[in-house]
Amino acid sequence: MTDSPRWALVTGASAGIGAAFARDLAAQGCALVLTARRSERLQSLAAELRQAYGTRCEILPADLADPTAPANLCAQLDAHGIGIDLLINNAGYGVPGTFDASPWPRHADFIQVMMTAPTELAHRLLPGMRARGWGRIVNVASLAGLVPGTAAHTLYGASKAYLIHFSQSLGQENGARGVHVCALCPGFTWSEFHDVSGARAQVARMPRWMWMDAAHVVREGLAAAERGDLVYVPGRINRGIKTLFKLLPDRFALALIARRAHRFRVGADASADQHSPREH
Repeated sequence: MTDSPRWALVTGASAGIGAAFARDLAAQGCALVLTARRSERLQSLAAELRQAYGTRCEILPADLADPTAPANLCAQLDAHGIGIDLLINNAGYGVPGTFDASPWPRHADFIQVMMTAPTELAHRLLPGMRARGWGRIVNVASLAGLVPGTAAHTLYGASKAYLIHFSQSLGQENGARGVHVCALCPGFTWSEFHDVSGARAQVARMPRWMWMDAAHVVREGLAAAERGDLVYVPGRINRGIKTLFKLLPDRFALALIARRAHRFRVGADASADQHSPREH
């Protein structure tokens, strides 16, 4: 790090992978801007990091489901004179059940948090990174964006596939200007995510060897971003799963994921159409 610490903005920093990013970046000497809905969680994390590393932490609570939140966050950064060097787009969640089981406003909020907000934050913060000749954007996607879609949690894999392709394009546009963009695609990771999405009972039956801890995911993800990897899947098991589904014909891949979806997707058993999936 330089004498003047680089500033990192971490969304969804109150728990799980977001908190792990904050801890790792603080250990590297970064100054941090932490945002999430739960202010008390952010305050507790900031106090921990200040005590452990002497980290400068700014707390900016926000709900990214609010369409005005990204612009408001960036306005507050400008007011504090903070130029963000590392953007960690981590905030996310899942909507359980089938697509028609939730009202449209719930899906609209999901799209805002998972796709629109990270895209807008990247758009607003990218010019400063380009001007300084250095920047890192990590979009926390998922292995779900690299395998066929499943019944239930209908928009989750789609939103992650979007982040992957967005990262690939944005990274190719800006790599020569010193700005690296990486889509980090973890598989099953120990965090509160499955409690919030209501899938804890299902995923608790998954074998332990399929899981990674958040700190490990973050370490690998930051190293990948530093190397300039546009897409990175942490863990050999997850990379094996990605390769398997890439090699299988679409029809077989869809059939395989459909048979397994009930193990990790709430509502997958309730799909109205139980015919074998077909790709046209």
